[in-house]
Amino acid sequence: MTLPPFVAEPASPPAGNGMVVNCVAYRNTGERIGDITLDAISDILQQPDTFVWVGLHEPDEALLLKLQEEFNLHDLAIEDAQHAHQRTKIEAYGDSLFIVAQTAQLVGGNIAFGETQIFLGRRYFVTVRHGASLSYAPARRSCEMSPELLALGPSYALYGVLDFIVDNFLPIVRDFREELHELENDIFAETYNRQTIKRLYDMQRELMTLRLAVVPLQDIVAQLVRLHPHLIQDELRAYFRDIYDHVFRVNESIAAMREMLGAAISVNLSLVTFGQNEVMKKLAGWAAMLAAPTLITSWYGMNFAHMPELNQPWAYPAIICVVACIVGGIFIALKKNRWF
Repeated sequence: MTLPPFVAEPASPPAGNGMVVNCVAYRNTGERIGDITLDAISDILQQPDTFVWVGLHEPDEALLLKLQEEFNLHDLAIEDAQHAHQRTKIEAYGDSLFIVAQTAQLVGGNIAFGETQIFLGRRYFVTVRHGASLSYAPARRSCEMSPELLALGPSYALYGVLDFIVDNFLPIVRDFREELHELENDIFAETYNRQTIKRLYDMQRELMTLRLAVVPLQDIVAQLVRLHPHLIQDELRAYFRDIYDHVFRVNESIAAMREMLGAAISVNLSLVTFGQNEVMKKLAGWAAMLAAPTLITSWYGMNFAHMPELNQPWAYPAIICVVACIVGGIFIALKKNRWF
């Protein structure tokens, strides 16, 4: 395809040494024009029927200032994007929106958290990824497969990215649920395993952090469903309601999973306590049986001068029989009460 003269040759944008993942121009018909350089953005925006989608990964200050110059982004939003580690939020700056969304993915069985800042304007859509975050290339391809919706502008790109972020939460909860099922054998094992309770606690802590990332996202999507008519077309309200339903389902799944983990921890600790009590009962039973002969023999070991039984020839076997009967009676009583 022959590109218009204002577009650079299709190539990976050279700026940022890999920090610029994608910089793509589109027509308002949903047609992809092609990859462009950052310097070509101003030329693209001079055309009334185009918009730009830029994807960045951990950009430096110079790159963000370049984007601020091209899109006239607000100083406070640029500062937040540069320093990252922001809370999940949505802020309006004039005719643009700045959104911060927490991302998550499983790395080595644990949840690694990242952050994505999003700039949305009438003619541009910019994503800035920090930390653990998957590439939004699948979301871009999905949007490009629906040119009639992409023709609605950058707001459909926003839908594609938010939907991609939310959909990546559910597999994490599902994997944790499967891991919990695998840990059930260790939970009900005869012997106490410290690593089992530690893993259950780590899973509960990570799910709590995940919930703190998901819950504020509900408020953001709810705003996109109702507000900002100058940026969100009415045709896309239903799509954002679908994201809201997905976020709600993820939140419910996390809450249910946390309850299951809490119950598993309680059951594990209860079983450990029950096992310790059983051991203590057995030790107490053996101690009771040993106490009877110890008491009797200590009684006859007091060396009093007048103990008539000591002079009888039947005294020794009689004491043995008495001790055996007492110990046997204690054993039968404890056995009947299931102490052994």
